[in-house]
Amino acid sequence: MVLGATGAVGQFLLPLLVAHGEHVIGVSRDPQALTKAVEWLRGDLFSAMPQLPSVDVVYSLGPLDAFADWLPRALDAQARAPARAAPMRILALSSMSAQSKQESIDAAERQLAARLAAAEERLFACARERGIACTIFRPTLIYGAGRDASLAPLARFARRWHVLPIPRGASGLRQPVHAADLATACLAARDVSATFGNTYALGGGERLRFDAMFARIAEASCAMAVPVPLALVRAAARLARGRAPGAGALARMLLDLVADNAPAARDFGYAPREFVAADVPGPASAGATAIGAKKRQV
Repeated sequence: MVLGATGAVGQFLLPLLVAHGEHVIGVSRDPQALTKAVEWLRGDLFSAMPQLPSVDVVYSLGPLDAFADWLPRALDAQARAPARAAPMRILALSSMSAQSKQESIDAAERQLAARLAAAEERLFACARERGIACTIFRPTLIYGAGRDASLAPLARFARRWHVLPIPRGASGLRQPVHAADLATACLAARDVSATFGNTYALGGGERLRFDAMFARIAEASCAMAVPVPLALVRAAARLARGRAPGAGALARMLLDLVADNAPAARDFGYAPREFVAADVPGPASAGATAIGAKKRQV
């Protein structure tokens, strides 16, 4: 069962599961047409969700806090239903924001970090109580599906206007991760017992400066890169009042926000690609390279 099946990571994960001959139940606010390989259910973690069916694995690719709130209720309701078996495995996406925004100067960002950390704790507690193996991923900047709110808008702006302002001196390191690599990680970790009960930071295969990342996006978009002093960026943000990066985001331009991929590489062979700026707007069609896995209901 895949929650957030039409999202950035979901649109890469579903083809992987289907390629292995697995029957997939996709849950989305905007379900797609029914196929032999994918059964679609309409659901929204913030409002109405379908009853949890009998599945072996649940992939949570949407808002973690909403999933952590919904799961105990769904499992309790499932236990009361005849002939319904609880899942034995959960893989869920959180965010590196749980760590990187803990001490942000922006109160809203600190609250987000606390909310994510609390959701992770609730999810692990729920899984332990019910004997479910759970793994949580904390990805860095996700790109590759054209659905993110960070890099994809930059690429669209650059393609439309053929120019992209670049914050001069924004030296903080970034490690953007392709959504397809996160989908592959879900499958790679699924059957590895060393991952049970663990949280993994997942970054891309390349670390680059914030301004260099912008420059790569501009080049891939056939746009002119225009360096802009950071002081001017801050002034413009104050004038924009909510339509531009906040104080916390501006401060992080000088900070390194990277992930240590070593634990994931050691435990389940995580090997993400380097930053592919041409993929930032999203692929023409989603897909990813399949990896070995036994057939099951998901």
